[in-house]
Amino acid sequence: MKKKCFSNFLNIQILIILIGSAVVAQSQENVVRLTLQDAIEIAKKQSPDALMAKHKFRASYWQYRSYQAKYLPSLTLNGSLPSFDKSINRIRLEEGSIFSQSNENSLSAGLSIIQQIGLTGGNISINSSFERLDNFILDSTSYNATLLNIAFRQPLFTFNTFRWERKLEPMLYEESRKSYIEDMEQISLTATNLFFNLLLAQIQEQIVRINEANYDTLYKIAEGRFNLGKIAENDLLQLELQYLRASSAVKDAELDLENQRFRFKSFLRIQEESEIELIIPTLINPFMVDASRAIMEARANSSVALAFTRRLMEAESTVAQAKYNGRFDAELFALYGLSNNDEYIRYLNDNPSDQQHFELGISLPILDWGVARGKIKMAESNQEIVRTTIEQEQIDFNQEIFLKVSRFNMQYNQVLISAKADTVAQKGYEITKARYLIGKISITDLNIAQTESDNSKSNFINSLGTYWRNYYDLRRMTLYDWERNEPIMVDYKDLL
Repeated sequence: MKKKCFSNFLNIQILIILIGSAVVAQSQENVVRLTLQDAIEIAKKQSPDALMAKHKFRASYWQYRSYQAKYLPSLTLNGSLPSFDKSINRIRLEEGSIFSQSNENSLSAGLSIIQQIGLTGGNISINSSFERLDNFILDSTSYNATLLNIAFRQPLFTFNTFRWERKLEPMLYEESRKSYIEDMEQISLTATNLFFNLLLAQIQEQIVRINEANYDTLYKIAEGRFNLGKIAENDLLQLELQYLRASSAVKDAELDLENQRFRFKSFLRIQEESEIELIIPTLINPFMVDASRAIMEARANSSVALAFTRRLMEAESTVAQAKYNGRFDAELFALYGLSNNDEYIRYLNDNPSDQQHFELGISLPILDWGVARGKIKMAESNQEIVRTTIEQEQIDFNQEIFLKVSRFNMQYNQVLISAKADTVAQKGYEITKARYLIGKISITDLNIAQTESDNSKSNFINSLGTYWRNYYDLRRMTLYDWERNEPIMVDYKDLL
């Protein structure tokens, strides 16, 4: 019941500020009014950071597509059309060497299909080729055709790059998907910062203008009272000084307002010359976040948590590669094919000759003076370093989530307190001003009340801004919408 009363009071406090802002805005034409959500949506659509995040994700997507394409059959066409040669060549015979003139032209074309076998790291290929040779010296033409070649190549004891890519590449792509959402939430956080910076500048500009008008009125009243001998000259000079300070503060506030407006419009890429009027966001449905639940969601959704697993796997692959490199190696190669040659194309399919080739190559280092063993030990040491580093980073990550949740949960009460303090300060200033006008208190008391009134309003806006900054920062860390109680989802198809 108490929280509900505070919430109602807070909404009334914001309404008072909105009414005050509307009075100033009525005199402005062509004013664009934006809520915090409006600013965030615009930033997500057209800010420079949003465009960079989109293109970064696209690059990751096509990198992943390129990885997938490596496991699909590749079809290649190659050839030479034509290849002409006229030269004198040295030919070695049993009796000796002679020089022979060459004058010929050849046309060739070949088609090959290669399929990688990711499970074993080998590949299988199917080839077919055709060649025509025109000998201008003998005035003859001949043809040669490889009708079909099937080849299989399989490394037996080498590091299987494809096997580890099948584990790591999907994780890298999933990281990029999560990183894109985090980039969008960071844009929300940046837009929130700029929103409240501009909002505070607008509020402060309104405050100093009101103060200038108040001190102008008080100074004119004081002049009349001084002429009647009711106040001392020192009080009149104090009011004149306050009026001059208020006038100077208006110039400073106008400059700061222009600066914050430029930064806000630049980030959101708002090109119109319209004035921007921000609407103070309210806390209609306050809620609390459970720290253990936030840590659980961060582990499940965050790219940082996924990167922990991926880095451990990369370290494991490095150790596996070090164990295979520089050790016993063997490769199996087998080929079977059909080929033929003739003076006429139509006879190439008649009685083709078969081709067979089988090879098993080995490589066995006899003495490497401990090079391979040293590389293995280095890789294993680096793996332990990575494991220890990640364990500490996981602890720090969990602690950071816990602190962010604590700050968010506490900030709601801070907003309520600052709103109450603002109302008390405003009423106190009005009472103090009225008492000063009837000569009950000094100018010093009036200045103190005015300062407290100004600071309380700024503190309220700062406290409200901190609440929303903490909220979007928590969303970025957990990739979870705590207001709707659901994970943050993105339609990636729209990005492509």
